[in-house]
Amino acid sequence: MSRIKGTFAALAGRRAALIPFITGGDPTPSATVPLMHALVRAGADIIEIGMPFSDPMADGPAIQMAHQRALAAGTTTRMIIDLVAAFRRDDAHTPVVLMGYVNPVETMGYGVFAMACAKAGVDGVLLVDMPPEEAAEWRAQAQRAGVDTIFLLSPTTSMERLAVIAAASTGFLYYVALKGVTGASHLNIAEVAQRLAAMRRHVALPVGVGFGIRDAVSAAEVGRFADAVIVGSAIVEKIAAGGSVETMIAGVEAFVRDVRAALTRDGDLPR
Repeated sequence: MSRIKGTFAALAGRRAALIPFITGGDPTPSATVPLMHALVRAGADIIEIGMPFSDPMADGPAIQMAHQRALAAGTTTRMIIDLVAAFRRDDAHTPVVLMGYVNPVETMGYGVFAMACAKAGVDGVLLVDMPPEEAAEWRAQAQRAGVDTIFLLSPTTSMERLAVIAAASTGFLYYVALKGVTGASHLNIAEVAQRLAAMRRHVALPVGVGFGIRDAVSAAEVGRFADAVIVGSAIVEKIAAGGSVETMIAGVEAFVRDVRAALTRDGDLPR
């Protein structure tokens, strides 16, 4: 059983998984592995790492700036994979998902990228701008390497297209909770709950909800019906706030711990 599948199986019926997002290499590559370990200490169930790209079209200003900081610090796609390998030296349990854009992966080559991910301990990859209709080669290479392929769903996804996306996905599905970029704040909880209920009649994979979840309150609301809660921009904004690396990591850890506590159900205490 994969780490992602095992995590969702262990949490089924207990609570939603917490998936915090950071951009790899932000503010510097040397801060990424300590940040990842801090996320685990705070109660992260799965970690999502953004692969820096020059044109992150799905992301709002906070994560766009994080990409710029990471690129300015010299971060590359290969370096992100190496950072996951470094994290794995001390953590063999927590699933890691890479989220990014197709161009750098195509440049490396799908097969080379997939095998490098597998060797480093990456569990899944989400390529934002790769629709399933164009993903046959990538999916074949990822399957060969044992890496989950994760795709996005949106509020405008039809039930017919949902079936296509679900058939192409492994690990979990990522539901974009609003019509906008990451970090937007106009989240309609009731609408998201209704949409997920309709989706679950057609898909068996866990569904994680992201975009627009900015604090413990919104995380708890979404966590009542989602299989996973994905929090990104609010964490990235704390990284951008500056100060020493130690202060920044402590602030991120405290924030994520609060979000994790808000997801607690029936005696399921944070670690």
